[in-house]
Amino acid sequence: MSNRHASVMLDPREVQVETRGAVSPGAVDEAREVVAAVTSFAHEPVLFARVKLSATADPVVFCPCTAQANINVSGQFVRAQAVAESMDQAIRLLGDRLRVRLRHAGRDGENLRGRRPEDVDHEWRRSSPHRRPLPYSPRIGGEREIVRHKAYELTWATPDEAAFDMEQFDYDFYLFIEAETGQDSVIYHSRDGYRLAQIAPMPHKLGPVSIPLTVSPVPAPVLSVSEAVERLETTGMPFVFFADASTGRGSLAYHRYGGHYGLIMPSK
Repeated sequence: MSNRHASVMLDPREVQVETRGAVSPGAVDEAREVVAAVTSFAHEPVLFARVKLSATADPVVFCPCTAQANINVSGQFVRAQAVAESMDQAIRLLGDRLRVRLRHAGRDGENLRGRRPEDVDHEWRRSSPHRRPLPYSPRIGGEREIVRHKAYELTWATPDEAAFDMEQFDYDFYLFIEAETGQDSVIYHSRDGYRLAQIAPMPHKLGPVSIPLTVSPVPAPVLSVSEAVERLETTGMPFVFFADASTGRGSLAYHRYGGHYGLIMPSK
């Protein structure tokens, strides 16, 4: 097993690092070492690893240092992100998260799709890091703005598959099309497992589900983007799932770490 791991471990010099803000050369070297070391846990050859280190001088940001990594394991992408008060701590947390995901990515990624719920190995859920509500900075409402707008073609998936993808990519929520109902949906962490919200809830039409899942009975509100952002601000929730008033499609407005907003919507 050790020889197999050694054959897929990257040389630190192969880890690409991008920086934003005041990031020291020492932090860049540390990120290369940490990420290269955890690639030894991959079950297949690692084709490339890319890291982004960001540091902000904004005084209202609780955790100013962010470390992100994207790793291509024989065509399967594994993503992790960590935020902390220091870059050293962010990099170490990033290494811990990547280690968990890489140990299970190959086996679980191949086995989950198309399997019956009773056949699914749940170890990937038990090994996932404990999630907490994301901290976001207390900017004055008028100072907030949408600083990231992401549109992509939504994946058709079962709730089991969507939860797996969410964990593998280290997301806190995941927008997708539920395979049985054809509904734009979002899955996210709840107190007892996972929660599913849909444009028009159809819990009776969902296929067999193996993860601990509850389904919101409330239809997504029909809102404009500006109304969704206003609701996000007034409720203080991490995100707002809504049906875009102009398209009818499921979209998400969410708080970003720096205190601004992000927007996710289907590209078609």
